[in-house]
Amino acid sequence: MGGLTDVLVSYGRFHRDPRNRLTHYFGVPAIIYSILIPAAMYAVPVLGVRIGLDRVLVAIASLAYLALDLRFGLVLAVALTLLAAAAEATTAIGANAAWAVAGIVFVLGWALQLFGHRLEGNRPALLTNLAQVFIAPLFLVAELGFALGLRRTLHATVRERVSRPV
Repeated sequence: MGGLTDVLVSYGRFHRDPRNRLTHYFGVPAIIYSILIPAAMYAVPVLGVRIGLDRVLVAIASLAYLALDLRFGLVLAVALTLLAAAAEATTAIGANAAWAVAGIVFVLGWALQLFGHRLEGNRPALLTNLAQVFIAPLFLVAELGFALGLRRTLHATVRERVSRPV
């Protein structure tokens, strides 16, 4: 992966249509939540303490996002923590029901993603580079920040580079 600007530009080239981005605002968190549900059912020993695998995954992902960008990384750490809390709460309904919820939400999340790409008329970015799947949450947080008028210089740079022919 490159720096923040490079990864946002790379992902942004596949997500120019606002309808596609909108489907991703629902689909990406749904997919993350659905993956965290089964992870929340398992614990791993860390320094003699059993910690839910969902928390380990959130910690690793948060550190990676923080390394790319402190401000966006903090927002993502909070969002991922909230999704993990929701996943942990879902496991309280029982393993079979939680697995069913995870499966249904996973399929619906991906269906939204694919629908968005159909609207845009292109293929998902992850078909070009599987690492793009990890960029989706960062891209969405960045786009939200840009919409709020934050990080104007970064936004202008990303927008200009995305519009260049490849």
